[in-house]
Amino acid sequence: MERVIDVYKRPYSEKHPVVCMDESPKQLIGETRTPIKMQAGCVEKYDYEYKRNGMCNIFMASEPLKGKRIVEITERKTKIDWSHFMKRISSDYPDAEKITIVMDNYSTHSASAFYETFQPEEAKSLWDRFEFIFTPKHGSWLNVAEIELNVLQKQCLNRRIDDINRIKEEVKHWQYYRNSRKCIVNWRFTTKDARIKLKRLYPSIED
Repeated sequence: MERVIDVYKRPYSEKHPVVCMDESPKQLIGETRTPIKMQAGCVEKYDYEYKRNGMCNIFMASEPLKGKRIVEITERKTKIDWSHFMKRISSDYPDAEKITIVMDNYSTHSASAFYETFQPEEAKSLWDRFEFIFTPKHGSWLNVAEIELNVLQKQCLNRRIDDINRIKEEVKHWQYYRNSRKCIVNWRFTTKDARIKLKRLYPSIED
């Protein structure tokens, strides 16, 4: 936890950007009956019954200090999907010497995933571009990308959407809007705060 917090204290650097990455499932939900559209003096109405149309996955990368985010919608979240998303992040920072990535310690988030997806030369080149910083178990709240996913859900996806292509289109416009406004995240939780508020999680050492 303290290592993640220290990473967030680093000053902004184009050569060494700090990027947070997270992923979230999204259920595709369709209507079984045609909703009644909103009218003057009458709210929109829809039936409680719905149709499940499967799932999709949302990859989110957020650079808190720059107010930049990269979002990609995929059908799955396998090692291969993750590796291709990491390659996209790398291509978005062509001038960076090393990209620090803050993310959860999932089994798919490993160097081996690059080698299962790309040829060894490309896998090694991609691996060398990143510094991996993992959030602790039950500490996903330390990941700023999780905050961005919550914003995306509330502003864009908090309704029934039955088609993955529609979600891709909606998310593309949301991403453009957030990036054009350079919406940053002002992280204020410090190591000092952690040692006070989360004191119970620290080992008890007697002098």
